[in-house]
Amino acid sequence: MPEDNKVSKAQQKAVNKYVKNNYDRINVTFPKGQKEVLKQHAASQNESVNSFIVRSVKETMERDNSKKPDKE
Repeated sequence: MPEDNKVSKAQQKAVNKYVKNNYDRINVTFPKGQKEVLKQHAASQNESVNSFIVRSVKETMERDNSKKPDKE
């Protein structure tokens, strides 16, 4: 790895701390072969796999919530 691309242990520790304090991590398991399909689709949308999954979940939740009848 070139010298200018190395990350110090202190920098990595700071990044890990930031991620721990600002994000929730969820492991998701897909059938074999689906990862490549997801990667290709995300790339076709100019987004990362993570961004695609987050967007997909958000849009599905919004759609599901819009189907619920109004409470009176």
